[in-house]
Amino acid sequence: MKTTLVVNDQSRELDLDPRTTLLDALREHLQLTGTKKGCDHGQCGACTVLVAGRRINACLTLAVMHDGDRVTTIEGLGDPQHMHPLQQAFVKHDGFQCGYCTPGQICSAVAMLDELRAGVPSHVTSDLEASPPLSTDEIRERMSGNICRCAAYSNIVDAIVQFAGKP
Repeated sequence: MKTTLVVNDQSRELDLDPRTTLLDALREHLQLTGTKKGCDHGQCGACTVLVAGRRINACLTLAVMHDGDRVTTIEGLGDPQHMHPLQQAFVKHDGFQCGYCTPGQICSAVAMLDELRAGVPSHVTSDLEASPPLSTDEIRERMSGNICRCAAYSNIVDAIVQFAGKP
């Protein structure tokens, strides 16, 4: 099937088997290998990308379902010469060890902070009528879909807090 994705602000036309996941379209057809294939079952979050500003597990969705959608991968957030401020915070706070989960962690964190700013509550939000606070409990709950097998969680939280502007 002919499918057009706007990936990292560039329109890309693909001819795909309709069973191709968004993850495989990005990695195998567009050679955007920053997005990682971890579990391929939606359990680890290594494949997290942004679609229309919302975070999704690219392994759980078909590329043809996103015809015309804007997809942002880690490559679209920044590169080593022009890093996104959250990428810089991850480096500063050692928010990674092996680095395999890092692209998904960063994409998820960008969207998570947008959710917080929009006032979207989580399971740990105590007051559903007020905007959720930026707290370690909120961050940990909202990032719980992204697994770090090296257990760099405290550094990941520190990087997110720094990026969000909290001391």
